[in-house]
Amino acid sequence: MFPKILIANRGEIAVRVIRSCKEMGISTVAVFSEADRDALHVSLADESVCIGAAPASQSYLSMPSVLSAAIVTGAQAIHPGYGLLSENARFAELCERCKIKFIGPTADVIRRMGDKDEAKRTMRAAGVPVVPGCDLVKSVEQLKEEGARIGYPLLIKARSGGGGRGIRRVDAPEELENAFFSARAEAESAFGDGAVYMEKLLENVKHIEVQLLCDAHGNVVVLGERECSMQRLHQKLIEESPSPAVDASLRAEMFEAAYRAAKAVNYEGVGTVEFLLTQDKKFYFMEMNTRLQVEHPVTEMVTGIDLVKWQIRVAAGLELSFAQKDVNLSGHAIECRINAENPAENFRPCAGKVKLLHVPGGPWVRFDTALYQDYVIPPFYDSMIAKLIVHAPTRAEAIRKMQAALCEMVIEGVEHTGFMQSDLIAERGFQEGSYTTEYLNGR
Repeated sequence: MFPKILIANRGEIAVRVIRSCKEMGISTVAVFSEADRDALHVSLADESVCIGAAPASQSYLSMPSVLSAAIVTGAQAIHPGYGLLSENARFAELCERCKIKFIGPTADVIRRMGDKDEAKRTMRAAGVPVVPGCDLVKSVEQLKEEGARIGYPLLIKARSGGGGRGIRRVDAPEELENAFFSARAEAESAFGDGAVYMEKLLENVKHIEVQLLCDAHGNVVVLGERECSMQRLHQKLIEESPSPAVDASLRAEMFEAAYRAAKAVNYEGVGTVEFLLTQDKKFYFMEMNTRLQVEHPVTEMVTGIDLVKWQIRVAAGLELSFAQKDVNLSGHAIECRINAENPAENFRPCAGKVKLLHVPGGPWVRFDTALYQDYVIPPFYDSMIAKLIVHAPTRAEAIRKMQAALCEMVIEGVEHTGFMQSDLIAERGFQEGSYTTEYLNGR
């Protein structure tokens, strides 16, 4: 096991990783920017190193700075959390060169799955259902030919990156060329890679993801699915497990497809295979996330398995101590992402001082955050400030528990999305579980 781990992240996920490390008896190193000197993860870690100025590009995304901090402090491994450097193949390679263990899959797997075009080809070869589409588009002539073959509406999608950037919807042939150049320009600016491909647009679909845990000894276990269809502009707002749209037969098919996906790339660590589920119960591979997901707590709630601890154990070369037959999915879990944004003003980000904080409590209520009273939320980073997670024996009970927890949660001094989440959960579409990724379109 690693005596010391550096956490190359900030906010609630850095606090989350430090917590598991403490329970495992592992020393921790926090890295922080000048804007995060007073951040909670800095005070919780055993050691801390300032790695640069407030902008992430000058601190958390600076590979030389992060690696130098690991070398200076004698950390044997780096946990990247999610976002930032967590899916950066180059960073994983540099960790290996510096003889520091990257807690995640190999650089080759990150690169293959991060290239969405190659990922689709790999999944197709493995027998995993893939959305009808085409490979990389390299000319206007090819663009028009493939568009006519695929049919409209369709999506032009960036090969690299995520978060909804580099994606354009095309409803008719006359929109194709402008959308193509617009998507390429945005992808080049956001990811340094302007390559795009096209696929058929599947409308009114569910976004279902399957959690995997794999070790270096060839063992793969599937840890249930998560329903992630409540989204705004491709950003998830509420997640739950299990999905109300997936029955036992469909679940078995999706689990088998996710298992084949992991085996196809010799996956190691925690990973997530994301599917689109149509109204007629057909599912298609969308992408594979080669990292810990923001919504991992709902899986932990229904399985009782600490994913961060197992990430660390697997990275240290340990074999899984349980098999698929030992995984029991119990009850229902829901997570609400709490963002420092004002929904009444087009979700304007709201930095500032937290004047009053009251954390919801009670059995099976979890609040993952880096907030504390009088903490000043900096304006430089992602707006998510907390995750509220609940678990109950049934979905109906979990919904009521979440409504109670949201009512109890108090965050004063900054605008946040908690009230909006409470309203969404009370709506008929959520109560029935019929909502799709287009549920919030136009809001």
